[in-house]
Amino acid sequence: PDVATTRGMMVTILHRMAGEPAAAADAQFTDVADTSYCAAAVDWASEAGVASGVGNRTFAPDNTLTREQAVTMLYRYAQLQGVDVTAAGDLSAYTDGSSVSAFAQDAVSWAVSNGLLKGNAGVLNPQGSASRAELAALMVRASALLTADAE
Repeated sequence: PDVATTRGMMVTILHRMAGEPAAAADAQFTDVADTSYCAAAVDWASEAGVASGVGNRTFAPDNTLTREQAVTMLYRYAQLQGVDVTAAGDLSAYTDGSSVSAFAQDAVSWAVSNGLLKGNAGVLNPQGSASRAELAALMVRASALLTADAE
């Protein structure tokens, strides 16, 4: 449970939650082999707008997933599923709220507002790694939110 989650693991989880839809084309990331466990998920996530690469035609599937990357991918997945993502939480309530990257601001604010990302002792740790245990807790909370919106 304390092992860090990777970017490839996260898109694989979301891909499975979506029912493993096929992408129309290969995303053409130079660091994702066609035989990789996450290749189909990366292709789908890229095509669906759930996740993007890290630059220079790379996805970095084995890089440690940060907390802000996790909620950003989840936020985009929620949008794809038709979930209302307009709720916004106050990041200034956290001592490191101003350190949330620009790309993740809306997603982290949404996650805080919905109780998906709770922080610890007033700290969000947005660039910190997301352990498997933390990701599991996030996904359980998100599942409840996604199910409630689907009804």
